[in-house]
Amino acid sequence: MTSRSKYAPWANDLIREDPMFGKDLFADESHFDLRFVEDYEKITEIVEALRVLNMRVVLTSGSFDIIHEGHSMYLEAARKFGEFLIVGLDSDEKIRQRKGPNRPAVPEMERLRMVTHQRGVGLVTLKQVDHPRWSLIDAVRPDVLVATADTYTADEIAELEAKHCGRVEVLDRMATVSTSARLRRLQLGLTEWADGSGPGPGQQLPGSSA
Repeated sequence: MTSRSKYAPWANDLIREDPMFGKDLFADESHFDLRFVEDYEKITEIVEALRVLNMRVVLTSGSFDIIHEGHSMYLEAARKFGEFLIVGLDSDEKIRQRKGPNRPAVPEMERLRMVTHQRGVGLVTLKQVDHPRWSLIDAVRPDVLVATADTYTADEIAELEAKHCGRVEVLDRMATVSTSARLRRLQLGLTEWADGSGPGPGQQLPGSSA
């Protein structure tokens, strides 16, 4: 359920007057200062305006720590479900609470910028540890909510589709090696790649100096 009782009456004015809805929001360049929106109320306004433009809005979330090919493939796949992709990125504090004091490896502002540079990402925001459950989903009311198989239970998906979004699309994880596994290998000094090629433990990577 994504539709509201009516579009906000100021949506057309927002499209005409807000520079975000000029060429920059839909350009190939990252335009981070426009695409990073921390205020969820502002995100709701933007989504209302996007719907006036008849654009299907897609939402996905994640940590995106040490961004890699799997992340890029996942975001590309998510974008195909609509015309505008919003990405909620877990804050540093939220990740530490879930994964421990040594994570994330990359701070949130750098992770936000890296995600913004990914092709097809329209807008990024932060998910804070003190945000109520599904608060970003409620702010966006996406036409399509994209998640991995371990994100929601079947009952949660049913609830989301009944009350919070149009539908939920579940994607497989697309990385051959997780970020956590990569970090563990680095800590152990294991430098060979996932396919078994590359130098072994304690050996230098090609092109590196001692």
